[in-house]
Amino acid sequence: MLNNQTMDKLQALRLEGMAQALEEQRRQSDISQLDFEERLALLVERQWLWRENRALAARLHYAQLKMAACLEDIDYRHPRGLKRAQIDQLRTVEWVRQHHNCLITGPTGCGKTYLACALGHQACRDGHRVCYYYAPKLFRELQNAQADGSLMKLLKKLARAALLLIDDLGVASVTGKQYRDLLEILDDRHGLGATLVTSQFPVNQWHDLINDATVADAILDRLVHNAYRLELKGESIRKSRANVGANDKSPSD
Repeated sequence: MLNNQTMDKLQALRLEGMAQALEEQRRQSDISQLDFEERLALLVERQWLWRENRALAARLHYAQLKMAACLEDIDYRHPRGLKRAQIDQLRTVEWVRQHHNCLITGPTGCGKTYLACALGHQACRDGHRVCYYYAPKLFRELQNAQADGSLMKLLKKLARAALLLIDDLGVASVTGKQYRDLLEILDDRHGLGATLVTSQFPVNQWHDLINDATVADAILDRLVHNAYRLELKGESIRKSRANVGANDKSPSD
């Protein structure tokens, strides 16, 4: 009865991790070999891990990353100009804490989105609020928010993110008004948050891509001057893997 009351109280206090650990200890025949402080330490450790895991899950849900990716799984063997030292420098997420930016450019299929999501996942693990947007979807949401009166709410959401990921900038045609909206987002975040942008276009082509000299100058000023830059090259990783798979097939396949 006393054990049941203890479990009820732990759950009422939302100490789910500790409750789970206590239940496990009750089923371990050799647990009596540990003294009180050792058992308590195990309970506290489990509660801390439970809380950290739950918080990480919430941050990942909020981030809405396009794919499940992590830095540990990056393939450095594919010849695309990616250096391990570059990723090791970004792995600490110090650039996010210092409100710096990261620009990843390269042809289709070279892994830009995977790298962006892996860096976003690392930032979530480090306790930062992350927000991912496929660039065309971001511009559509800005347009819709302007129409239904929720633009300020959306801008506040984007401004609060410690790391904003904008994936595939330039992949779709964008109006001058939408680039001005992007400038407003970057201006709100300048010095307050980090921004990661991926694009098929090299950074030196972004000015022409935006097609408004004044807006382009302002956007590039807020993105480029303090940015880490990963300039990828080479053939599509997906294409290479498909070719390898085809070559591995037997004549009867």
